[in-house]
Amino acid sequence: MEKPGLNRMWRTWVKIGPKSEPTLKKFQDTIRHQMYRISELQKVGKIAWYYFLFHNKPDDPSNAYFDTVFTLDRGDPNEFLPEYCVDTRKIHSMKEISGIDASILKDGDIAEGWRIIGEQSEFIIDLVRAHTENSEINRRQIIQFMHFFMNPLWLGHRSISFYPEIPPQILLQMQLMPEEIKRNCIRF
Repeated sequence: MEKPGLNRMWRTWVKIGPKSEPTLKKFQDTIRHQMYRISELQKVGKIAWYYFLFHNKPDDPSNAYFDTVFTLDRGDPNEFLPEYCVDTRKIHSMKEISGIDASILKDGDIAEGWRIIGEQSEFIIDLVRAHTENSEINRRQIIQFMHFFMNPLWLGHRSISFYPEIPPQILLQMQLMPEEIKRNCIRF
């Protein structure tokens, strides 16, 4: 994946489903099908770069969404994005990454940081699609893959997911909290 053009960024939203019925399977199926189609747009050159994160959509608090940011060299993405991509808009240049210290990136290159985040999104799509479609990939399986991802950096077993006393539904609720409340939560 190439570095994104910071002045050519767009945002769209992909609905996962009602927040009242969140399941790991719904997230995985959305990644397996809808987010995969976004990744295919990058592979065929319609978009140059992308990433996605689970975020609250400000105008639809009852549903869970993947906030998807991508770059486009020219044209209108509404002409080719799948119908499930909603509220697609050009956004201002994203010259910062929340929680990332750009000063320690080589040459302070924030575009390189965004490129790596895009590769992480590709990794998540590949991880989900490597499993059979009708299966729900259990948390333990995902955590073990993430252990192998983090271990070379001496960060294996240093994830909130490894604290068994925090029930999965609490972890999910923490993800669904408004940003102003999340800022006051303990991060591991």
